[in-house]
This record gives sequence, C-alpha cells and structure tokens, in this order.
Amino acid sequence: MMEDMQRELELMGAKAVKAARVLAVMDSQSKVKLLYAMADAIMANSDAIKAANAIDMANGEKNGLTPAMLDRLFLNDERIKGMADGLKIVADEEDPVGRIISETARPNGLLIRKVSVPMGVIGIIYESRPNVTADAAGICLKAGNTVLLRGGSEAFNSNKVIAEVMNKAGMDNGLVDGAVQLLPWTDRQAVNMLVKLDKYVDLIIPRGGEGLIRAVQKEATIPVLKHYKGVCHIFVDKSADQVKALDIIENAKVQRPSACNAVETILLHKDIVSEFMPKLVDRLLSKDVVIHAEKSLCAYSDKIQETCEEDFYREYLAKELNIKVVADVFQQSSISIIMAQNTVMQF
Repeated sequence: MMEDMQRELELMGAKAVKAARVLAVMDSQSKVKLLYAMADAIMANSDAIKAANAIDMANGEKNGLTPAMLDRLFLNDERIKGMADGLKIVADEEDPVGRIISETARPNGLLIRKVSVPMGVIGIIYESRPNVTADAAGICLKAGNTVLLRGGSEAFNSNKVIAEVMNKAGMDNGLVDGAVQLLPWTDRQAVNMLVKLDKYVDLIIPRGGEGLIRAVQKEATIPVLKHYKGVCHIFVDKSADQVKALDIIENAKVQRPSACNAVETILLHKDIVSEFMPKLVDRLLSKDVVIHAEKSLCAYSDKIQETCEEDFYREYLAKELNIKVVADVFQQSSISIIMAQNTVMQF
C-alpha cells in the first residue's frame, strides 16, 4: 500500500515538473483566460460543489469537529462566489513573472538584472477550508508554478470536486495536464511522503494549525514557507477614533470568528481605559463575545473572566478575546503591538 502510494506520488511529481516547464513560459493573457474560465466553472458547478460539501459536513458532525472547524469547512453560495471572485482578482493582478526586481550597471557597461521567475513545483498542505483549493491553485498558476495540493481529510469530497472542475475548465483553455493535482489520499502518510519529494517539489507551504506546521517543518527535506498561530491583535491608541475602533473590533471578532485572521487580543492605551473600556465591554457583550481581561479590567463587568498568561497565546477561533492595557505602543512585552496613528489598525 505505501509502496503504491509512493510510486503514484512520484508519477504526480514528474508530471508536475513537466507541466511546470510549459507553464513557466505561458504568456500573461493565456493565464488570465484560464483563470477566468476556472472561476466561471466554479460558479456553473456550484450545486455539485455544495453536494460534495454536504457529505463532508455530515461526516464532520459525525466525527465531532468543533463549531469553528465546521464553519471553516462549510460552503454556501456566498463562499463559492468568493472563490470564483478570488480567482478573477488574482487573474487581474500584474503578472509577477519577468518583473525586474533590481538593475545595476557595472563600470564596464555590463547590465545586471534580478528578474522574478517561477519557482517550479509547489506543494501546499492545508486543513479544513476547501476554498483554499481554489485560492492556492490560482495564485500558483498566476505565478507560473504548478501545484500539488493536499487538503485535509475532512474536506476531501469538496476539494476533489473543486479541483476537478478547475482542471477541466483550465485544460479546455490551454492549461497543461499536471499543472494542478490534488493528492487522492486521506492517509497522513501522504503528507510525510510529499514533504520528502525533493526530486520534484521545490517548495512546501503548510497552511493550518500549529501542529501541522511543526510536523511539516520537522519532516520536510524541501524548503518550507511557514507560519504559526493566527493570534491577531488590534491596538487602540489614545488618539484613535473610538467609534471607528469599536466598529473595527466588532467586525474583526464577530463577522467570522473561525477565520485565522479574526482578532484574538485587544490592546488599549492606558490613557483611554476609563473612557473606552465601558463602551468596548457593552459592544462585545451585546454580540455574545466572551471577554478575558487582566485583573484591573474585571471591575468593568462581572461577566469578564480574568486572563492568565497562556490566554495571550491562544487562537480562540470563536467569540472570545483578550483585553490588555499597555503604557504605549513601545511597551516591551510578550505580545505583538501595532502602532495606530489617528485610527485603529487590524492585521
């Protein structure tokens, strides 16, 4: 079984390398055309995508996935349209291939240029969110790279249909066979094999929880482009527009709490605590957000839970967040701080 998987994966890698040579020299308009065709195909096949997603959702509920994970997994008309729109946005971006990054003229007249070129074959490993199948494939193709996709087992049916729809539309519009391939196994051993496929794959990008990232980093024999936790902060400066600050914080926490860029910690400048904290507490509680705050802030409501140090490293992925007071933007602490001049900044 493992030998068969390894052999098939190597065949996929060889096919991706062959396709990469063609895609690397594809002209910009051809890439735009095939990405638009993929976007249109996703919309035209939304019923099939939703049917596959319904199977994944039922399996997810049966297997006890958390509400946050189920929300990431779920696809509806709006999210499917978001995938299609995302492909068109990528298509309309300036082609990164051939862009002159720097240029130097030597005294002897020799002109030296640094020019962006495709990397080759990229392996992307991701969890839960099936829209990543479209996002990742689109970005890789735009940059002239072929891609091997390994989605999470919980989204296998959704990913399979999305990849098939995109591939057919792409190949009908000039995409070379092998440019986008989805690994057909849910076995975790496939991940261990993929991250060691250095004969064919030039870069591995894991996208998911901290456990996945660390496991990939540990096992890979290929360069890894990685991230860790999505613990996002908003800093409210003393000069901030407080009405705008409240709106931004509400949107950043409530709109889609399961997203990895949802805010998890609010940092308040010490000079505005007495004025801003009551407004913030009222707004958050009205949206059923669970508030964790340092001891000095618990007096603002008996519904506030006192924080511990570990809370500030936690990715809640739910309607929960932390609040902490800082002396100013330059305060040194274990928490990342972003300066906001006359407004609030989210990252």
